[in-house]
Amino acid sequence: MSLKFIALSGTVSVTENLYVYEANGKMLIVDCGVGFPDLEMPGVDLVIPDFSYILKNKEKLVGIVVSQGHEDHIGALPFLLKEVSAPIWSSPLVTEFLKDKFKDYGLSSYKINTFNPEMSEFEIGPFKVYPFRVTHSVPDTVGFAIDTPEGRIFHVPEHKMDQNPVDGMPFDKDRARKLAEANVLFLASDCLGANKPGFTPGETEIEGNLYNIVKDAKTAIFATAISSNIGRFQQMINVAGKLGRKVVFIGRSIQKKTEIAYNLGYLRYPPGTVISLTESDKLPRQELLYIVSGCYGQVGSSLYRIAIDEHEKVKIQAGEMMVFSADPAPPYTKESEDFVIDQLMDKGVDVHYYDLTEGLYVSGHGSQGDIVELFNMIKPKHLIPVGGTIRFMHAYKKLASRNGFTSSQIHTLKPGESLIFDNGSVKMGEKISVKAVLVHGLGVGDVGKVVLGDRAILGNEGVVVVIYKLDKGGQIVGMPEIISRGFVFEKISKDFLKETSERLR
Repeated sequence: MSLKFIALSGTVSVTENLYVYEANGKMLIVDCGVGFPDLEMPGVDLVIPDFSYILKNKEKLVGIVVSQGHEDHIGALPFLLKEVSAPIWSSPLVTEFLKDKFKDYGLSSYKINTFNPEMSEFEIGPFKVYPFRVTHSVPDTVGFAIDTPEGRIFHVPEHKMDQNPVDGMPFDKDRARKLAEANVLFLASDCLGANKPGFTPGETEIEGNLYNIVKDAKTAIFATAISSNIGRFQQMINVAGKLGRKVVFIGRSIQKKTEIAYNLGYLRYPPGTVISLTESDKLPRQELLYIVSGCYGQVGSSLYRIAIDEHEKVKIQAGEMMVFSADPAPPYTKESEDFVIDQLMDKGVDVHYYDLTEGLYVSGHGSQGDIVELFNMIKPKHLIPVGGTIRFMHAYKKLASRNGFTSSQIHTLKPGESLIFDNGSVKMGEKISVKAVLVHGLGVGDVGKVVLGDRAILGNEGVVVVIYKLDKGGQIVGMPEIISRGFVFEKISKDFLKETSERLR
């Protein structure tokens, strides 16, 4: 009758969320997200969790519940569902995000059950799940109370206590408190803001700041944010309305997500407010606000192509304004974001971003005040920090210690580690071997350290190829041809390459 909680991924990092609950020989997954390559992973598109343990035990899998629509919580589901079959439970907005994503990946055989966060409850094998609404930077984010054979647990991957969110749907504290009236065995919750004092500011503060920044602009305004931050786009649309501007979405990810949100009522604006790129060509640029995908400068994104003058339809001009309204770039995208900002500034664009202009973003993660309020609301016997690196996990542990929890009640797990709860006792389970699985193009998991090391050497040292022509007798014909990339610049080093060719002959 024991319960095992496995952090397959999502601890010691802020992405790749994947957690497993096991009881009575059955397995329930919470979230399945992607990570992103760092600077030591050339050619890699995505990082996904290691599914080996799930595949080895796939006959136990009874379902997957999803807490929100950010890529670090849903992005790896297409890869998992190509290997296993399991029903999914998600909130309305997340359901539509998933359907769109699965279509892109060519998945047609899947089952999604859509729940109402305000009242739903459903059974998945030996687990009974109660979702409840929390506030984050994407609408329809939820936490879960889950009944298990060992008692009720709470799993709240990301949250803050925003009681005046842009969508008007605050953290459902009443439902959470009601669900917490049962003795709660443990709370697994967001630790990413555990080193920040106070409460995280609410999202509504951003709109006034955006308005003050752009109100005097005399030509086109460009803005960017994470493509699933529907609330931020609502604020940008509101600002455009106050200024008499039309809104143009640039980039497939933003266009699809905002269309889904509008159809579900999570994004609201009068007819004619949002226009197509073709329609925008007929209007003066001072009447337009472009919302562009690629807020972290991702190579190939719409914003990246605009910055380097390679977008086929959109150009940005000197004197126009670009506003970055997203969290500071994570380390693995900082270099590309800096490149885009520099390119825009070099064109004479008036760029506003977090290092230069305050009030352009607020975190979607709760600070110490938010975290402690959740502790007091749920009153768990044990705590497990998730969704943060080691420094944030330890900050969470210190915060919990200051608020009455003993070291034996606070459990920090690394990927592959687990806890076993059995009749009131708790112990570490056997560690599962996991590794980062790298996705590049159509390849999944076939690139490892050796290949990445070779790519790094090629990137740093360059490559030289010597081509010989041989006759039927195996004798060299003519001069060898030398082709180099990243070694010497051929146009400048013709004499050097010519001498090298002569010596090789």
